[in-house]
Amino acid sequence: MNLVLWILAFLLAAVFIGSGLAKLLTPRAQQVERTPYAEDFPHSVIVGIGVLEILGAVGLILPALTGVATILVAFAAAGLAITMVFAALVHIRRGDGFAAALPSIVLAILSVLVAWSRFGPYQL
Repeated sequence: MNLVLWILAFLLAAVFIGSGLAKLLTPRAQQVERTPYAEDFPHSVIVGIGVLEILGAVGLILPALTGVATILVAFAAAGLAITMVFAALVHIRRGDGFAAALPSIVLAILSVLVAWSRFGPYQL
């Protein structure tokens, strides 16, 4: 199970780094075109979410690799899960439909799995 959690952590980190970098590097007009929810928030909020996603991704991997403050892996996963719950709620509130909220829901569930496992039975 530990190997599964490592693989899951790396996959989640890759997704969140990609998503975070897209939020940081993509011009606002292009963000609104690709992801209409961005229009509902100031650009600074979107950038802040991108920074949180990148920090969460780093928190999933770096403490585990270094062996320093490994409890941060569980906290990073929990923080990313909370972020994805709110992302799903934004899509639902906007009326984007279940299909738009599904990626956030899946990422939230996977992040909860990592958080629960690293807090509990499979600590680093």
